[in-house]
Amino acid sequence: MTKKSDSIINPFNGQIVGEMPVSDADDIELSIVRAQKAFQVMRKLPRFVRADILMKAAELVASRRDEFARTIAAEAGKPLYDARGEVARSIFNLKNAAQEARHSAGEEIPLDLDAGVFEYQTTDARGVSTKLADLDHNALAQMRRRVGIARRFPIGTILAIAPFNFPLNLVLHKVAPAIAAGNSVVLKPAPQTPLTSKLLQEVFRDAGLPDGALEVCHCSVPLAEGMVKDERFAMVTFTGSAKVGWHIKSIAGRKKVALELGGNGAVIVAEDADLDLAATRCVRGGMVYGGQYCIGVQRILVHASVREAFEKKLVEKVRACRVGNPMEEGIDVGPVIDENSAKRIQGWIDEAVAQGARELVGGPRAGAVVQPTVLTDTVKGMKVEDEEIFGPVVTLNSFRTFEEAVERANDSRYGLQGGIFTNDIRRAFQAVEDWDVGGLMINDVSIYRIDNMPFGGWKESGVGREGTRYAMDEMSEIKLMVINYV
Repeated sequence: MTKKSDSIINPFNGQIVGEMPVSDADDIELSIVRAQKAFQVMRKLPRFVRADILMKAAELVASRRDEFARTIAAEAGKPLYDARGEVARSIFNLKNAAQEARHSAGEEIPLDLDAGVFEYQTTDARGVSTKLADLDHNALAQMRRRVGIARRFPIGTILAIAPFNFPLNLVLHKVAPAIAAGNSVVLKPAPQTPLTSKLLQEVFRDAGLPDGALEVCHCSVPLAEGMVKDERFAMVTFTGSAKVGWHIKSIAGRKKVALELGGNGAVIVAEDADLDLAATRCVRGGMVYGGQYCIGVQRILVHASVREAFEKKLVEKVRACRVGNPMEEGIDVGPVIDENSAKRIQGWIDEAVAQGARELVGGPRAGAVVQPTVLTDTVKGMKVEDEEIFGPVVTLNSFRTFEEAVERANDSRYGLQGGIFTNDIRRAFQAVEDWDVGGLMINDVSIYRIDNMPFGGWKESGVGREGTRYAMDEMSEIKLMVINYV
């Protein structure tokens, strides 16, 4: 019987990029069993073996750099420049995971910190305790006879559910630390971009990863939900929309859950800011790859005294974005992931204009391509302000005091990342205290991310942290051993 497969479609031109086998219930069961068996191997592997596998995988991705970049560009609709950037980040991600695998270690827990605890622990059956005043120096030295050692251990098989917008690097934000910590993984890639995951599985196989330690299941939503509920998984880690993420948490049972969800990133441009830098970075953060970044720039707040000058620079730079086929060199903005998403984004733009917003730059949608758009006079209650648009659209509004700007930026149910352009360090520290976001970028935009930094959000933007070492902590548990050596 021939296995069913899905045709993976280029969102720009509708052409078939490749075929991906579909996992049915029997395939998923086999993958889970294989991954559980592989965990028994992974948990015993020395650190250097895990590190060597990750380093070899980095070398193999580098050797197939162009193949990965073109696959990402074709199935995700990502411009080649950004696809190449994603591959470069992924190579670093793997190398960093290899380093963290070698350096992961426990710590000594001091157990001689409190006199009261000592006296309580030495109380005999008659209620008589050893008083410190009655002890000489030699006796006091015996108080150090216990040493505590805390070590981290891998937790088991991890279910990783990945998004379409970074089909290699966001997959590796889950897979690489899981392997570094000694776990096994069942990966459910985004339905639009599974071919990159298939390539990655080949790379890990060739790098020497034990059989079953990385299983890829391209499957339906009901079957994926069944895996989320399956108690054989020790953890589910998900990147995607807030709606889906919180639903996953509600059905996951007792297992660990890490959620990296949405945002509607705000950027504040103060009156002392470098306006050219701010405008350039806001365009990069809001328009490139069709704005399909959870940490992308969506709301720009600029001081009233420099509003006119900044608006002119911003609009000019948005108009200069090259829109077209992501497989062509030099393209800045390609399609969004599918035409239905484009229709939704255009609908939100049109709705905002009907409610009183003005379109400073934009244009009609063409298939899955949404023209880079700047809206102004937007207010709370409009979807383009309140929701995550996930498209090449930014809003531009003014403020008069810095406190007002921070309050408006923070007035969101999301709290992933934000940005501030200012030369006043006091404002930076004021903002980080009052603005509830997981990351705040000073003189940069919300889109900035290096793959070893702690990454995650407040409020409805998720729970847990990614970034190799921080994800390894999420994917492991502490065991404490106390030794009385006298």
